Order: sequence, then structure tokens, then C-alpha cells
Amino acid sequence: MKSNRAFTMAELMVVVLVVGILAVAAVPLMSGRNESWKWSESKAAMGTIAAALRAYASEKGTFTSTPSLSTIGITDSELDGVCFSHEAYGITSASAANGQVSFVITCTAAHSTRSGKPTYPAAMTLTSNAANGYTATFAAKSGN
Repeated sequence: MKSNRAFTMAELMVVVLVVGILAVAAVPLMSGRNESWKWSESKAAMGTIAAALRAYASEKGTFTSTPSLSTIGITDSELDGVCFSHEAYGITSASAANGQVSFVITCTAAHSTRSGKPTYPAAMTLTSNAANGYTATFAAKSGN
């Protein structure tokens, strides 16, 4: 004797409902991750700028005026990426004395010419100074 086993319409509707609820819950989580990977590109570029500032400081010894990106040997093409163009990056302040390098490097999303730039936060900074023990620290900035 052959038995026909199949799912009822009610069982199928419950499965569709559960999958729909999971999808609705997952979309906001994934969109947050999307912004996160975009900022990781900028963090890597700001780390490159910080390394160049440290090399510049070891070469010059002491400096009090903030050098430009080209002065420390960073070219525009080195900063151009998928989400951020070189226009997004800037050295807000930098100085070196007694073997310690202080700096604030800023990446502002709105200054990037890339269409894939993130929308939040508005900017990210990389700071190293006496207040944070000369440890490079990233911070998000919500306003410009």
C-alpha cells in the first residue's frame, strides 16, 4: 500500500512566515556590517599615514608644523580605494618632540568622490597624543 505524505498548506505558510521574519531581522544586521567594512578601508589608509608620520618624525627629529601628505611621502594613488578617494584624508594636526609623535588624522566620508562611501558615521579619526599614552586610537565622529 502506497502512502502519499505531503506538507499541508498551513505548514508551508508557517515556514514562509518564519523565513520572512528571519529575513526582516537579518537585513539591518547585515547593513551595519556593510558600513563597517567600508570604514576598515579608511582605517588601513590612516594607519599608513600614521606610519609615514612616524618615519618622518624619526628622520626630522622634532617638528611643530603639520606636514602635508605629500611631504611625508604619501601619494594620492596610495590613498585611493574602493570606498574612499584621497580627498577624504587629512592630517588635522601633527608634531614630534622628545621621541614622541602626536597626531590627529581624519577621514571624512563626505569629502570622498567615491559613490560607495559610507553614510555613517560622518568621519573617523586616528589620534595619538599624551592623553592616550601615544597609542593610536580610532574614534567615530557623528558631525562634521
